[in-house]
Amino acid sequence: MISELQNRQFAREWAKICSDLICTPRKILHFACASFEDDTLRRRAVQHNLRGFSRFYTNKMSIARSLIKSFFATFFSKKVGPNFVTKKTIKAPRGKNGDKKMKIRFNRHEFAAAIAPLMSCVSTKVTVPAAEGILIEAKLPDEIVLTTFDLEKGMRLTTHAQVLEEGTYIINAVKLNQTLRVMPADEIELDVDNRNVATIICGKSSHKMNALAGSDFPAIPKLTSNDAFFVKQSDLKEMFSQTMYAMGVNDQRNILNGTFVRMVNDQLTMVSCDNFKLAKCDRKIEYTTEQVYTGTYRNAFILPVKTVNELVKLLSDNKEKTVRIFMTRKNIVFEIGEITFFSRLIEGEYLDYDRIIVKNHKYSAELDRDELISALERAALVTEEKIAGSLRSHVKLIFDGNLLKITANSSAGSTYDEIEINDIGAPLTIGFNNRYLINSVRACNAERIKLSLSSHLSSLNIVPAEPKEGVEEVFMLLPVRLKD
Repeated sequence: MISELQNRQFAREWAKICSDLICTPRKILHFACASFEDDTLRRRAVQHNLRGFSRFYTNKMSIARSLIKSFFATFFSKKVGPNFVTKKTIKAPRGKNGDKKMKIRFNRHEFAAAIAPLMSCVSTKVTVPAAEGILIEAKLPDEIVLTTFDLEKGMRLTTHAQVLEEGTYIINAVKLNQTLRVMPADEIELDVDNRNVATIICGKSSHKMNALAGSDFPAIPKLTSNDAFFVKQSDLKEMFSQTMYAMGVNDQRNILNGTFVRMVNDQLTMVSCDNFKLAKCDRKIEYTTEQVYTGTYRNAFILPVKTVNELVKLLSDNKEKTVRIFMTRKNIVFEIGEITFFSRLIEGEYLDYDRIIVKNHKYSAELDRDELISALERAALVTEEKIAGSLRSHVKLIFDGNLLKITANSSAGSTYDEIEINDIGAPLTIGFNNRYLINSVRACNAERIKLSLSSHLSSLNIVPAEPKEGVEEVFMLLPVRLKD
């Protein structure tokens, strides 16, 4: 018969070996020693485990795993010793029969309208299935929280529906949207059972699809904060609209694949730039007393291209509406009405754009903005035409006395226009990518604009002929080298 002292020594040895492999020594030692206090269980443990323990040094990890497994099978099922601390798991809500499930009832048109803006933040390219779905959180009595996140940007909004049973599940966004469109009636019931099968019932029609547990949804940033500031939606939308055309797309320098935003006191600056064009807007923003920003986060950041494109769609032109903004270390959150839109920020230091912009050009000419856009659009009929075996042609601006001549030639045809301007003092011919030039001129919101340049190889600056008070805008474009 093995003595009590030997049993305790065996337990301590066993606990030490197991703790080196997987566990905290203090927890295993406490559990193992307490488990040997019963004589019957102690004999069973010695008989069951000594053989495996003796072979531990010869077979290493495989024997260690079987030893641990047999020990827990012997003692843990008998509920002996103190409560063993395990990791707490969050379980999905259960239905009346004990099965995990969610059950909601809603109006088809209202629910479809709610998920429509969320579709822009559904991933279609990443390999994470949960990022392709909508996270549906049903809370009693009638609250439904919908969230989508494509690992770069995300959106969350709250709508109302009849919640029969609470739950949190992920359903493929595209399939759900398509199914709602073809259902015959307005009232729809969505039921998810314990096998993660979602059933959409509408009248006599039903459709089943797979669902995922809500815990599989990608981690999203913190969406609440007291350190926030408010900006008019109309101001943000106008400035984004003026600068977004110059953002880089798939540029090797990641900082150029977005819009740089800087806030200093009441001054808001936005800059976008790529290899050929640059757009800068600077204006004063009015704040009310309760809208003063007291946060501790940085006042300059870079928003990705997709985030800026989505913000322009979400923001309103109404000058009375504001957007609440706050930042974390790597993310930014916009609260626009009932929608919470969040996005990651691009890491890195933006380039010194003030050094790039030429401020003292030799020549300048003023002309009507709409007249120039019309002439360039006519030239686009030639420059934008795709011809097999040849590159797209460029548009030429010829400064000749009091006339600005606009020409474009290709193997398919040619175009010619004239616009009256002031004499710049010297003849000059310069060429541009026509699409870049049209976008740069359109971004300048003024009836009359001023074109400033120095030579056929230097940049062209486009600014309002009569700048508004508190607003500074400049749109720069690099020329192309002409053959003739």
